[in-house]
Amino acid sequence: MCLAAPSRVVALAEGEATVECFGQRREVSLLLLDEPVAVGDYLLVQAGGFAFERMDAAAGEAALEAMLKLLAQDDAVSARRWGSA
Repeated sequence: MCLAAPSRVVALAEGEATVECFGQRREVSLLLLDEPVAVGDYLLVQAGGFAFERMDAAAGEAALEAMLKLLAQDDAVSARRWGSA
């Protein structure tokens, strides 16, 4: 199973975008998208660096917030399990 975290577009160039997710930036190809992309949009990106879906900002931010909550819960469970809480 694969999970794509929404990545926020911070810059655009011809056929490519610079995206940021969880503090990491990378260049991705827009070749697979059939709709325009703007700075501030969120993209779902395949492991090979191709954006495959555009999300509006509200949906992207909501998805990231949910992911952060899940990660925090996982960290809390791991800390209890290994005695570091």
